[in-house]
Amino acid sequence: MARTRPAAAQEPKYWHLKTVLNDALETDFAVGEVLPNERELAARFGVARATLRQALDQLELEGRLQRRRGVGTTVAGPRVGVPVARQHHGWPGSAHDSWRTTDCAEEPAPPAVATMLAVPANETVYTLRRLRMMGEQTVGTEELYIPRRTVPGISGFLAAGGRARVVLRELQGLRLQGEPRSVELGVAGAEDARQLDRLPGSPVLVVTTRYVSEERVAAVAISTYRADTCRLTFDGSGEVEVTPYDTRQAS
Repeated sequence: MARTRPAAAQEPKYWHLKTVLNDALETDFAVGEVLPNERELAARFGVARATLRQALDQLELEGRLQRRRGVGTTVAGPRVGVPVARQHHGWPGSAHDSWRTTDCAEEPAPPAVATMLAVPANETVYTLRRLRMMGEQTVGTEELYIPRRTVPGISGFLAAGGRARVVLRELQGLRLQGEPRSVELGVAGAEDARQLDRLPGSPVLVVTTRYVSEERVAAVAISTYRADTCRLTFDGSGEVEVTPYDTRQAS
């Protein structure tokens, strides 16, 4: 039986409008400028407001627009280049670490993290919450999970700030064998959204780092970056590991 080639899909109206709007952003608006309201834009381009919203949503996803509470929709600046693999590798808290610790708690790790750390699901670990800043802008949030076996002997009576400093200092005494990373697209939870000035459910880039020492995972960091404004950059090793998606996990 001869195969027939499927007909080309017609371009949706909102997609064409997105292209038109993108050109207008380049010529008619400056970075940081607030766009007219939806009614004015819909009338200007002769489209329904539902079509306009779809186009604006796509431009926001691509990092061309930024919606902020109490401000409106503004033209976004260029994406921020965020180096993920450092030139000088080391434990969190080392001299080359670009994260700032805001809290340290003792609580069970999420199930997926507990599996990576090979600890029981109900076992408490040290959880350090950290922020990454570039200038005045928060570009990333991070939760760093460290099991007690990695840093034994730390007093539970220390205040959160002191406990965080001691935990990070203890890490520096261990031999770091590797920092394998994986990157995937995710959505912002309520706390990450608040820290990153985004709405809950907004797209984010999630970087999972496993710190290996003595042939086992000694710590796990889950770093969350804004997908609309950040461009993650890696070192020049050129090594990329592709993990096939397991459809059984989605069932």
